[in-house]
Amino acid sequence: MKKDYLYLFVDFISKLTSKENKTYFFSGIILFLLLAPFIFSAYKVQLSFMLILILLAMTWDIQGGQMGYNTFGNILFFGVGMYLCASIQIGMFFPLAEWTESGGEKTFVHDTDQYFQGLFVGLIFAGLIPPIIAGLIGYGILGLRGHYFAICTLGLGIAAGELAGGIELIGAGQGMTTPPFPKGLGSLELRGQIFYFLCLALLIFTFITLRWLYSTRFGLVLNAIRDNEDKAEAMGIYTMRYKISGWMISAFFVGIAGGLVGNIVGYIEPIEVAFDGREMGVFMVLMTILGGKGTLWGPIIGATAFHIFKESFWSMFLGWQYVALGVLIIVIVIYFPEGIMGYLREKYPEKFGEVVDEKDRKAQVTLK
Repeated sequence: MKKDYLYLFVDFISKLTSKENKTYFFSGIILFLLLAPFIFSAYKVQLSFMLILILLAMTWDIQGGQMGYNTFGNILFFGVGMYLCASIQIGMFFPLAEWTESGGEKTFVHDTDQYFQGLFVGLIFAGLIPPIIAGLIGYGILGLRGHYFAICTLGLGIAAGELAGGIELIGAGQGMTTPPFPKGLGSLELRGQIFYFLCLALLIFTFITLRWLYSTRFGLVLNAIRDNEDKAEAMGIYTMRYKISGWMISAFFVGIAGGLVGNIVGYIEPIEVAFDGREMGVFMVLMTILGGKGTLWGPIIGATAFHIFKESFWSMFLGWQYVALGVLIIVIVIYFPEGIMGYLREKYPEKFGEVVDEKDRKAQVTLK
């Protein structure tokens, strides 16, 4: 009899994540993530970006998966957070206009206290301002539905990139550099470790927050909006309030992530880095679809797999990486429309806590 290795793997994971073993499962994941930058010391930047991609996929799923509103607008909050964080880091201690005009990292030097004070305050504002923007914009466009909403949000990132490219204070089209890591603290190894653990802390906080939110009335209302918004409104639910709140929560986490990425990269350019809807904006959607929309773990699995594929393509198919990435997109859409989690749930429903009527299942298989 041929063994179903996929079933054995899913069975192993389901036992590992059972109530009895859940503590050990989460402890093992956290321990691995804490040790990862030391085990894979040459890949700290790639690991940091993987954590950011997971966060972007999880926050996009609030709208696209839980609420059923497919958006390309989260890249707006990513770029705003990036510019805000860097501008505050610089502006707290030096003239921002002179920094961007003269190549500030060569003219002005942050000491250790200035660097971390600026980073701390910058990340705070990167988390506070984007939700306000999301609330204001959301009030105007969240009345749209379906592809009308998606197309409208697609224009947000494009418009923001063009606007940022015309503001001389933040470097306009030539972009701006972020404050360099203080030389007095040592090598770039320490810099990589600090930003890795900042990304990890943000991701853990995001996971805990969303896991709690999805277990409350808020999560149920989002699912009701996705399943049938008109019925939800007929039952007395003020859906606009929940839609705006969901987008503001996404904007909070995405804005902070943008601030961290700006410092990791060290250079902010409006079109290709901050408001890069062509890549980062699309990646948010693809990662979530690959893992499985409307699930907590789907975006995590999808973003991890996508990042590994992407880095492999950039290494093995340099020059053709976008062709390989395009093939991956086609495979995802055709063979995994419900994502990895959706495929496994359909194939092994009993492993996901669903009660299966065997006679009914066999009857459906026969009819197919």
